[in-house]
Amino acid sequence: MPHRNSIKTLLIVDDSRVSRMMIRTFVLAKHPHWILIEAASGDEALEIVDRDTPNYCTMDINMPGIIGTEAAAQILAKYPGISVAIFSSNIQQSHQTRAAALGAKFVAKPVTEKSVAQALDFFECKT
Repeated sequence: MPHRNSIKTLLIVDDSRVSRMMIRTFVLAKHPHWILIEAASGDEALEIVDRDTPNYCTMDINMPGIIGTEAAAQILAKYPGISVAIFSSNIQQSHQTRAAALGAKFVAKPVTEKSVAQALDFFECKT
């Protein structure tokens, strides 16, 4: 069992339950001791971050309510130490540019073992 301080917390934000489940599965395969928290919207993510600040966050862009890039911007403004990977099937340059401007990693969907590995590599580079 890893030392308590080495246990990381990941917030998975996506309105798709299937996407959240897939991210959870791939992350736990590599980091079985991580604590995973899920949110189905950007608004829910903002509430969770204030209550239980994670080390890392995967954020979908297109969700009901506040979109993922705006939620990520608010989270990073308040908690700059959180590493954020923004997942989206919309690979427009504007979304990629916005992610980079936030200091986040843009990861193209679909959620696969490879796309989740890109997010995990980014998180590990930031710690």
